[in-house]
Amino acid sequence: MKPYLSVLSSLFDNLGRYVLAMSRPAKRLFVMAVDSFLCFFSLWFSFYLQLGEFLSIESLLTFPLIITSTVSVFLAVLIFARSGLYRAIFRYSGISAMVTMTRAMFIYGLLFSIVVLLFGVQGVPRTIGLTQPIVLFVLINFSRAIAGAWIGSLYLNKVRRTSLPQVLIYGAGSAGRHLAQGMVNSQVMNVAGFLDDDARLHGQSLGGQPIFNPDDIEKVINQHGITDILLALPSASRDSRNKIIALLSRKKISVRTLPDLSDIVSGKVIFTDVQELNIDDLLSREPVEPIKSLLIINTINKTILVTGAGGSIGSELCRQLLKSKPRRLLLLDISEYALYQIHQEIQTLVNLYDGPPAEGIELVPLLASVCDEVRMEEIIRTWKPNTIYHTAAYKHVPLVEQNPVDGVRNNVWGTKVCAENAARHGVQNFVMISTDKAVRPTNIMGASKRLSEILLQALNETRESVDLRDLTANNTLTRTKTSFSIVRFGNVLGSSGSVVPLFRDQIKRGGPITLTHQDITRYFMTIAEAAQLVIQAGSMGSGGDVFVLDMGKPVRIYELARRMVELSGMTLRNGKNPYGDIEIKVMGLRPGEKLYEEILIGNDTHPTQHPRILKANEKFIPWDQLRPQLETLKMALDVSDVTLIRSVLQQLVTEYQPSEEVADWVYLEYKRQTPNN
Repeated sequence: MKPYLSVLSSLFDNLGRYVLAMSRPAKRLFVMAVDSFLCFFSLWFSFYLQLGEFLSIESLLTFPLIITSTVSVFLAVLIFARSGLYRAIFRYSGISAMVTMTRAMFIYGLLFSIVVLLFGVQGVPRTIGLTQPIVLFVLINFSRAIAGAWIGSLYLNKVRRTSLPQVLIYGAGSAGRHLAQGMVNSQVMNVAGFLDDDARLHGQSLGGQPIFNPDDIEKVINQHGITDILLALPSASRDSRNKIIALLSRKKISVRTLPDLSDIVSGKVIFTDVQELNIDDLLSREPVEPIKSLLIINTINKTILVTGAGGSIGSELCRQLLKSKPRRLLLLDISEYALYQIHQEIQTLVNLYDGPPAEGIELVPLLASVCDEVRMEEIIRTWKPNTIYHTAAYKHVPLVEQNPVDGVRNNVWGTKVCAENAARHGVQNFVMISTDKAVRPTNIMGASKRLSEILLQALNETRESVDLRDLTANNTLTRTKTSFSIVRFGNVLGSSGSVVPLFRDQIKRGGPITLTHQDITRYFMTIAEAAQLVIQAGSMGSGGDVFVLDMGKPVRIYELARRMVELSGMTLRNGKNPYGDIEIKVMGLRPGEKLYEEILIGNDTHPTQHPRILKANEKFIPWDQLRPQLETLKMALDVSDVTLIRSVLQQLVTEYQPSEEVADWVYLEYKRQTPNN
């Protein structure tokens, strides 16, 4: 019974909001129509009181009754209008309203009874002239009480909500309608209407709210005091969204969007939540649909290990892998908090799904450092994963430049430990995430990632030629069967090291936005698209492959910051606009930072079956030559010899050109304390 009552209540509320949304003349006509019906109904009920039985429809349509009801309606509407009862019907309450109503009904009853009693109407008992006004008086007061309790409360709620920030929903489709319904009781903002590009909808209403033409947005913003616009366009192409965003960015208005559906499913947000605009909407290209066979070939019903599972890329890989129905997902991270978070999130998704794709998936959270040889050997030997996605790395350029020992140890030695154990225990596929900063690097982070690429390329060659005695426990000759692949791409939007969350926090604090250089550019890709492409690229690997993801056109960071300011409803403070809200401060390039990033070392690339994935032919050092150099690097790491570490990196990564002197904090402090050494 409760669901039916809920539906009925919702219908009445929608009707009430529709009535409130009417123009004042339309409201008056509506109330007059209700009063006219009550006149007719009271006459019919008076006959019942007189005769003891209800008249049939045919009897009511006789000439005498039509004349009587017409007189009743004419007198009632005329007297009520003259008494002012149609001026504020839904807010009419209190003693003064009751006095006015009683006086109007007394005049009506007097006139109606005179017509019936003195003049008479054939077929209508004269006592009707007395009983009908009494019945009508009760019905009119009852209707006004209902209006006060029902529509009046809606009116007061509407008045209260006018004090909230007023928002427009861009998109009058299903998503927009559901968003508006979900925000009916919101204490944060009030929906004042819709915007939609469909000309057929302009001037109409949805849920009692008007639908406006986007071309009239400036007038609508001024008339209704709009502060925010919520995008509800889940099916719109990226090009269409960009055009809309370009239109909105010229207005001093904050632009927000619906939550991601995966966040709704995972329970992190509810449908009524709205978020700041996702900056991935500013990317100029449309994402390409993944090739489903490539998503599952190395994952379905397999045991998968993800190192760095709590990081930005690692966590998104876990979410995407869940859809590919692995048998077991091993989540490995050195950070207890990050591991706890991703394990809880993935476990929640598994529990929410009723059956495939998550049914029966075993999740194993593993606290470990990829540099710990004993621990990594134990994990890989125990579970023997089919595929390892190696995302564990330190990627923040200035931090690694200032902490080079741990940066190189984690990025290079951690990769070596994981890769050798994968080879030793017959892991079928090993896929490492690399970065565009590995191309002609000017910083230690980029050089360490390029050396990791060279290491995997060299290890992969051992499948054909090189002795791997040092990879076996019993020191016997063996060759690895593991296929090693590298996937190289640029920045991902919203990652832990991305400028986007930094800029967003700075805007919230009122600025300034700090920028290293006005002309700095970077490649960007959404996290979800990057993770899908990584899985697909790994599936195409035949061994030693360096896959490069098509990142589209590079984005000028200054322009990205400017658009973020505008889409937050603020203005940029600069020479042309000294009274703007947010300033962009150029701080200068940081240690090891480049103005422009590249994605390829050479020009020798080949297409793959995926239009966004290329295969690059990159030079590397054979394993028998590389191995002694890696041992030298290990000794330098063990004694924290920063100059030797840089020297070995320069020998192994010939394109590495350090742009700064040593920036290691410990090294610099030691030099400061001992200036003569």
